[in-house]
Order: sequence, then C-alpha cells, then structure tokens
Amino acid sequence: MPENVSFLRNRTELGHSRALGLGARPAWAITVLASVLIFTTVVDVLGNLLVIISVLRNRKLRNAGNVFVVSLAFADLVVAFYPYPLVLYAIFHDGWSLGDTQCKVSGFLMGLSVIGSIFNITGIAVNRYCYICHSFSYDKLYSYRNTLLFVALIWLLTVVAIVPNFFVGSLQYDARIYSCTFAQTVSSSYTITVVIIHFIVPIMVVTFCYLRIWILVIQVRRKVKSEVRPRLKPSDLRNFVTMFVVFVLFAICWAPLNFIGLAVAINPTVVAPRIPEWLFVVSYFMAYFNSCLNAIIYGLLNQNFRKEYKRIVMSMWMPKLFFQETSRGGTEAMKSKPSPALNNNEQMKGETL
Repeated sequence: MPENVSFLRNRTELGHSRALGLGARPAWAITVLASVLIFTTVVDVLGNLLVIISVLRNRKLRNAGNVFVVSLAFADLVVAFYPYPLVLYAIFHDGWSLGDTQCKVSGFLMGLSVIGSIFNITGIAVNRYCYICHSFSYDKLYSYRNTLLFVALIWLLTVVAIVPNFFVGSLQYDARIYSCTFAQTVSSSYTITVVIIHFIVPIMVVTFCYLRIWILVIQVRRKVKSEVRPRLKPSDLRNFVTMFVVFVLFAICWAPLNFIGLAVAINPTVVAPRIPEWLFVVSYFMAYFNSCLNAIIYGLLNQNFRKEYKRIVMSMWMPKLFFQETSRGGTEAMKSKPSPALNNNEQMKGETL
C-alpha cells in the first residue's frame, strides 16, 4: 500500500523549487552539491570513455573477459550524459521545470545505470570466481559468444527490473536532491522488494564469490594441498584485488541510501521523521559519486590501463598516432584464449581487468 508521508514526497508539477515544508537551502550547500555533481560528471565521462577506448585499442585488453568491464563503464556513462545534467539544471534553477516526461526518462535512465552497475559487478564477480576457482571449465563457459550472451542477459534483467516503476508510480521528482528518482515512500512492500533484489541479493552473491576466492588465495599462499590447487599468478591476485576494491567502493557508496530506504519502508511513520535531510542528501550524492570511481581505480591499480590512458591522452595531440596504434592492435585478440587476469605483465597475450 502507498504510504502518505507528505514531507517525503515532492511534486513533479514543476515550477515549485522546494517541497512544501522545506526551507530554502543556503547558497554554500547548493554550491557544494553542484560542485560535487560537476566533478562527478566530468570524471565519469572522461574516465569511462578512457576505459572503453583502452579496451578497444589495446590488444592485451581486448578479449571476452573485459566485455563485462566495458558494460560496467557504459552503465556509469548513462547517468553522466542525461540524468546528471538535468539534476544540475534543477540545482541552478532551484526546482524542476522540464516537464513530467523528462522527469520519467531521467528517472528511468538513473535506474538503468544503478541496477546495470550492480548486475555487472555481480557478473564480474562470478566471472572471477569461475576463472580462479573453476579454471578448467572457464574457457568453455566464458567463450566470447557466451560472454556476450551473459552481458545481454544482464541488461535484459536490468530493463525488466526497472519497468515495474512505471506501474507503481515510483519515479518522482525529489526536491531535496533535485532529482527525478525512485521514491522510497510510494510503497513499503515494493521498496523492500527493490532493496532486497537489487542490492542485498547481488551483494550476497558477490560476497560469496570473493570470499571463496580469498579462501583459495590463502590456501595457495599457505601451500595447503598445493599439489591439487591451481597456482595463482601475481596477475590473478592483482586482478582480484582490483575488482574487489570496485565492489567494496560500490557497496560503501550505495549502502547508506539502501538502508535508509529499507528502514523507512519498514516503518515510515516512525523512521522517516527521524532521518535528517542532510543525511538523505549526502547518501544520494555519495551514490552519484560512485559512477566516476571505477575508471580511477583501474588507472591506479593496473599498469596497462594506466599506460593506455597516457597513450590516449598523448594521441589527442597526434591523431595520426591514435589510428595507427588502433589498427596495429588488430582484432585477433578476441579470438585468443580469454583470461580475466588484470595483469601488469606486458608479455601476456590477453588481459582483462
């Protein structure tokens, strides 16, 4: 049943800058929010474009395993090209004046990015788990064709997960965060379902995968049954650590907002009034900020991506070099034996994150 918590629901009839009962926000707060979102948007676009171009250009990175990484980068780019600019527009105009259709489209793309990100992170964790813990069947399971099918399935499930919002009416403008997004108070049961299916269950799957990998890493390092255990290359460990950091930062950035939504949905009349507006706003902008972090992590923790970033930036001044290096990479890397190892060894034939 919909819960009528009036101060938590904001109108989308647009021209109203702040919901009824909410005072004007100080100029410094608006400046901070706008600055954070501008920084997030710029780094999101530049960083994730670098990730995608790096995979397309570099033969060592262009293989089936990195399809998940490119898919995750695309999920992060979605919000930077449409919803975030509209949020900035609302911040500068102190309200939403772009119409209900734009609001629904913005909310849909916001959800597409968020759910697409967590599903892709789950897909990456399962991929790493299969590679390290079930290496003998990995090549058959994660052939290039199968990997594309897995990614297509991820996005199909993402769209299916978002469509019910249009029937529930949960895509609304929230004046506290200047965003058209998922309204947590429209339906308690629906909000609880969303948090469980879209956040808690994927987090549990990813945790299981990485926990199993950690156990294997510890066993190998302690040489427990090493004669029957696959040897882990340093590149495998670096790869695992990198994607584990991606997962941890995603969980940190999105956990506060999801737990607030869960708490409000369970007991809206008691919990909702006790949640400060600043906490809700900070939790949302923490979640927004996550979209720009992955490309930074890849650059910091992976030498090949870092070098490819530098080559791409240098190629901006020499376009001819860019096309020469791209064509020299060829397309044969996708046909080579896939390996999801985020490898700092330049001699490896194929690398992924």
